[in-house]
Amino acid sequence: MTISHINQKIQPQRDILLQHPLYGKVKGIEDLHQFLEGHVYAVWDFMSLLKALQNKLTCTTTPWFASANPETRYLINEIVLAEESDLTMDGKRLSHFEMYVDAMKDCGAQTFELENFLKDVAETKNVFVSIKHADLHPKIKEFLDFTFRVIEEGKTHKIAAAFTFGREDLIPNMFTEILRNFQQHFPENDLAKLIYYFERHIELDGDEHGPMAMQMITELCGDDEHFWKEVEETSVLALEKRIGLWDAIEEKIIQKPELV
Repeated sequence: MTISHINQKIQPQRDILLQHPLYGKVKGIEDLHQFLEGHVYAVWDFMSLLKALQNKLTCTTTPWFASANPETRYLINEIVLAEESDLTMDGKRLSHFEMYVDAMKDCGAQTFELENFLKDVAETKNVFVSIKHADLHPKIKEFLDFTFRVIEEGKTHKIAAAFTFGREDLIPNMFTEILRNFQQHFPENDLAKLIYYFERHIELDGDEHGPMAMQMITELCGDDEHFWKEVEETSVLALEKRIGLWDAIEEKIIQKPELV
């Protein structure tokens, strides 16, 4: 089995995501806020997938020992460097999650629900309990629960599958669609930080992180057909959960109260 086989298997889910009606629903600033307030959970849990891979593929404990595969060690460390400590548009260092939250605040989206959720995760020290009790759309909760179940299971190739095919491989195309929509509908609003974030992702994931993540999958699976099969299954599920996230955001936009 190869990367091209996986891409063929997940194409139906990719097509649904790339043609999702959500993109056409973001027509006003309130719609944009609803989008950001739902999508931010995917920006956040992505970092946990990334750190889980770093824990698996590099040495993050002491005493230090060289991890087994120098290639995958390099790939994941390169991705971590940019995702956790990238340059903002004004030359500061922030994680992409922090950049996203900053952009949310800058354009008027609310972050108190997210902040309360993260506070609860820190206090309970049990992300599954926090997800269960959170006041979030059920499909957003399913999305988060799937991510952390994959992490908890601890199979590196499955974590890499959720990371690569469920996230990194999709980001350039998905965010290009979103950017086009933003630029069409919100030319009068100051969305500079948000557009910078999306453009940065398109640049990194299309040119660097996407190919790196694909190489990581190939290195992890090698000639093990069982590993490749689990990567395929996990990738399909990850995309289905992402479709559910998009469905949830679309539903919230449709049901938002009308201004009077």
